[in-house]
Amino acid sequence: MKLLIQQLQTIIEQYTPKLQQLTEASLNIKPAPGKWSKKEQIGHLVDSAQNNIRRFIEAQYQEQPPVIVYNQDEWVKLSDYENYNSTDLIQLWILLNFHICIILRKMPEDKYNNLCFRRESHTIKWLAADYNKHLLYHLHRILEMEPVPYL
Repeated sequence: MKLLIQQLQTIIEQYTPKLQQLTEASLNIKPAPGKWSKKEQIGHLVDSAQNNIRRFIEAQYQEQPPVIVYNQDEWVKLSDYENYNSTDLIQLWILLNFHICIILRKMPEDKYNNLCFRRESHTIKWLAADYNKHLLYHLHRILEMEPVPYL
């Protein structure tokens, strides 16, 4: 888990300045009808962080694996990220990810293999690794960078 936490901290540190350099105009462009703008994609990452925080916490204390699913299109639409202040949205993404680092750092090792149901059951450790991969995938799309191989 230490490696996953370090990877997440590195992602936050390396990608924050790049996100902050994006112009308001570029953040608001919708590539096609029904497709998310870059700002909405950042909002999706905020939602992902929130849902994973719940997974990482509830899976530590629930007797049965918690069921935490996420309807991404509804969350993005109902959160109205399209009209969110971009600076605040990026700051929210940063803070939520630092919060995830704290949760994972404080987690007892005997909880790493506790299960949580998303679309199927996974361990907390698997979810943490997948979270980092998911972040990189979306950050590279937002920043129009070459895709990165999974960690």
